[in-house]
Amino acid sequence: MTTSKLKMSEIVGNGYDDFWNCKTRYRILKGGKASKKSTTTALNFICRIMQMKDSNLLVVRQIMNTHRDSTFAQLQWAQGVLGVSSLWKNTVSPMEMTYLPTGQKIIFRGFDDVLKLASTTVSKGYLNFVWIEEGYEIAREEDFDKLDLSVPRGNMPPHLFKQTTITFNPWSETHWLKKRFFDTENPDCKTYSTCYLINEFLDETDREVFERMKKQNPRKYRVAGLGDWGISEGLVFENWEVGKPEIKETDLYKWKNFFGLDYGYTNDPTAFIGFKANPIDKVIYIFCEFYEKRLLNCHIADRIKGLGFAKERIRADCAEPKSNDDLRRLGIGRITPSLKGRDSILNGISAINEYKILVDPKCVNMIRELSTYVYGDTLNERGLRLPKDSDNHLCDALRYAFADVKFFHPESDEKSDYPPYPLKDNLNRRWDI
Repeated sequence: MTTSKLKMSEIVGNGYDDFWNCKTRYRILKGGKASKKSTTTALNFICRIMQMKDSNLLVVRQIMNTHRDSTFAQLQWAQGVLGVSSLWKNTVSPMEMTYLPTGQKIIFRGFDDVLKLASTTVSKGYLNFVWIEEGYEIAREEDFDKLDLSVPRGNMPPHLFKQTTITFNPWSETHWLKKRFFDTENPDCKTYSTCYLINEFLDETDREVFERMKKQNPRKYRVAGLGDWGISEGLVFENWEVGKPEIKETDLYKWKNFFGLDYGYTNDPTAFIGFKANPIDKVIYIFCEFYEKRLLNCHIADRIKGLGFAKERIRADCAEPKSNDDLRRLGIGRITPSLKGRDSILNGISAINEYKILVDPKCVNMIRELSTYVYGDTLNERGLRLPKDSDNHLCDALRYAFADVKFFHPESDEKSDYPPYPLKDNLNRRWDI
């Protein structure tokens, strides 16, 4: 590698010297947005692979298909910035990067297939480096433990070392990452905190975004701007956890699917949610989502069809009648406007809070929103605090759809002669997602 020391300094910038050279078993980096944490990590690993013969890297996110536009793109960018793209072969099927002079690899995996993740191996050298990007998405510590016990492992030659790097935005102080790595002393672990203020590559317009955030949403600024831990005090929804329900076949009748849609475009994402509700045991299971900006109505329809829910009843924002009509025309025939009125937000929240909420690990945006959706200082006419109207798009979609839960009465639908129809039909009607 011919990149000079001066050139590297110009490329990487300031604030990451210790992080760059760290060799402890765990290297944990939390930070706000635009703090250079992901780009610096990508540059670091491209340099390491090229400088350390026999080293290989496993890159992990919660969901495998999120790599392409994040870690894969960042590492590809790093190759270009360092002027070494010709020395690498990058493929998306399978998703991997190969350093051509030696055959060393960068491999991409997701926690959505833990067994495949834990069995990852390389044919040349040692799988000694792991990079977990957006570590906050890894909601279950036991998933991390499975990986940690599998990769990296074994004896390393003297010129190599084992290390797991985790980078993330610290959305909630209740996340297991805080207790495990930041609140507990461990000589094998070094932690770092960073923020946009050390990013000398931002221009004035970039910094103005954070200054506006500082004035308009100080709580978000502390986390997204300064990289401080999000405080859970004042959460709208507190009775939730990541996981899946254990459902007996004889209890299938208690569950029914519900779907909600909140529109967005430029500044806000379009947010779609699917969940199962059990009004007898008071449990909600959120099993799917999509969350994306700049979606036209035709794209929204395609997303819903792709998930297999085109024929389902979907509660969508009643403030968008034109969009609702468009979706019906595009084949989403059971789009139904949401119910709004006086105190509908607080009433909807109150109804949901009677339930325990379980969130599938793959619903990473829902997990983030539930961790950060808080009450603000605005009061309604009855003197009750209203939630902050920020980063709540999936929560709004949940609230729209939940309005229909009160019409579901499984105890009257399925009486003592359960099931009143073949079990296969019951499975298809209630549980096929």
